[in-house]
Amino acid sequence: MKMVFYPKLAWDGIAKNKKIYAPYIMTCIGMVMMYYIVYFLSKSTALDEMPGAATICSMLGMGCHVIAVFSVLFLFYSHSFLLRRRKREFGLYNILGMGKRNISRILFWESLIVAAVALLGGVTLGIAFSKLFELMLINLMDGEVRLDFTVSPEGVRSSLLLFGGIFLLLFLDALRQISLSKPVELLRSESEGEKAPKANWLAGLLGLVILAAAYYIAVTIQDPVTALMVFFVAVIMVICATYLLFIFGSVVLCRLLQKNKKYYYRPNHFVGVASMTYRMKRNGAGLASICILLTMVLVMLSSTTALFVGTEDTLHIRYPKDVNIEMKLGDVQGAGTAAQITEDIQKILDEHKAVPENPYDYRSIATSGFLQGGTLYNDQDDLTGFSQSGTYEVVLTFFVPLSDYNRIMGENRTLEEGEALVCPFRTEYEQPTFQVHGSRTYQVKDVVDAFVDNGDAAMTIYPSLFVFVPDLEAEAASLESLGNAPGEGKLQYYWYYAFDLDLPAAEQIEIYHELQEADILTAGQVECREVERADFYGLFGGLFFLGIMLSIVFLTAAVLIIYYKQITEGYEDQARFAIMQKVGMTKKDIRKTINSQMLTVFFLPLGMAGLHLCFAFPVVWKMLLLFNLWDQKLLVLTTAVCFVVFGLFYALVYRLTSNHYFAIVSGAKE
Repeated sequence: MKMVFYPKLAWDGIAKNKKIYAPYIMTCIGMVMMYYIVYFLSKSTALDEMPGAATICSMLGMGCHVIAVFSVLFLFYSHSFLLRRRKREFGLYNILGMGKRNISRILFWESLIVAAVALLGGVTLGIAFSKLFELMLINLMDGEVRLDFTVSPEGVRSSLLLFGGIFLLLFLDALRQISLSKPVELLRSESEGEKAPKANWLAGLLGLVILAAAYYIAVTIQDPVTALMVFFVAVIMVICATYLLFIFGSVVLCRLLQKNKKYYYRPNHFVGVASMTYRMKRNGAGLASICILLTMVLVMLSSTTALFVGTEDTLHIRYPKDVNIEMKLGDVQGAGTAAQITEDIQKILDEHKAVPENPYDYRSIATSGFLQGGTLYNDQDDLTGFSQSGTYEVVLTFFVPLSDYNRIMGENRTLEEGEALVCPFRTEYEQPTFQVHGSRTYQVKDVVDAFVDNGDAAMTIYPSLFVFVPDLEAEAASLESLGNAPGEGKLQYYWYYAFDLDLPAAEQIEIYHELQEADILTAGQVECREVERADFYGLFGGLFFLGIMLSIVFLTAAVLIIYYKQITEGYEDQARFAIMQKVGMTKKDIRKTINSQMLTVFFLPLGMAGLHLCFAFPVVWKMLLLFNLWDQKLLVLTTAVCFVVFGLFYALVYRLTSNHYFAIVSGAKE
């Protein structure tokens, strides 16, 4: 009899509290399932043969760690709601003669049942849906689908160990709380905190300062590399500030509403505001958690969606033509070398009966440095004494002969000695002159709008400047006189050749490999857009997939927090509404009160998440530049769409959970 007594009590406790246990168990199952799926994909052999497999597997492995850490934090958070609700029941057991040891046995069996259901259900569903998610990922990466079904023993073992350990820690934490609590404290656990809270102005001021500092960092960073480095620091600052401000601000809000007699002393506002006032510190923490989770989802999903949607544009920016050739020249002339390479390339194209379409080629002198005013500082001595307090930016500079510009662009511009045309790429140029410090000064005759791109300018995060000069050889002599010997890094001579091919992707790739094997580019490289396409879709598709997976996890957590918030507050307010119904409050009045209470706090997490999103936009944009995504309008659009969609979803969730709250307070349901 003793063998089944405690398991039966545990099962009855779960069954009688199914309203709070069912969402918790389903969330645990979902967490286990998502962890297994992401782990399975990070080790999937189906991805091994795909370009970019190492990158996506590494990102998925990182996703496993994120889910693991988040699961620990969130399950402890949500388990606290369960334990708070059950403490009264355990207090009754204690008063009726059941010792703490007996209660601990009930807790053990409850924890064991929940863990067994969650682990078995999560792993089973993870195995069942793993293939579906694998196919989705391969499709996003534009890879070849394999229909074999596999199970990851390592994934099963890792899931069981991780979440088995979490459930063990949850049991020990529950045991600690019950053991250290007196029976009276257990009985009054649901009424704890029935004391009007005071606003902590120091915490509020600290939160405001931290948030202002995080916002300042986000909007003032100009360098994408720096943005990546400080992003996570700014995130931690925003999280801390959000908790401080919500805990402080929610108390202040209720106090202000109570002082507004025209608002407070109305039937549909009085009960709701009074109820919220006594639990606003705890309520503020819950609202802050919801706000942070919504912000994480919005930032992650909007950025990864923009990357994935803009993959094709990013690919064309990085590789302007189907075939792109970059050749380092030994001197500024290079005409003979370029002509010979062009002839060798044409022979290979003739074998495939391919005709280069929209071709262009040009020579250039490439250098880089700090641009201040109309002067580029690229010598080490200049950079050592360069004033960091001035206005400057790092710029790649390409000197191109005017004859090549006219031939490619179909124009017939002329320049006098000492004049130049300038074409800024991803920057602006408004100076009347241009020079490399110490060399000749050019009068800028005109700033032209466009020139053909090259791989060097496209793939860098820094802006570029094309300077078209009448005599490239004279410019080379001027630069070399400064000690800028070609090949030393400060000065390079290049010849660019690019063209399109009206051929299937497979044949373009075949030509690319033949060009590589022909060894005609002894000091250069050939790039093919179709060869790189799989890598691009693999990287951006993998990021998009990981963003979706983590968004599901975080959104599930936000929904459960909202649900438990409504349920817990419903049971806390049940007695108050029961009294109000006895003195004449109708269910219609209760609904109005609930709506008033909802609207008072409903927009706070969503509005704050929107504010975080606005200030995070500049730093997110800078980080996406590292992936060569320059379409800012696309990021704005995806961010706006994500916010609207999640705003509607948030409203729906709050409406559904408020119905549970209404059912509890209006019908006195246990």
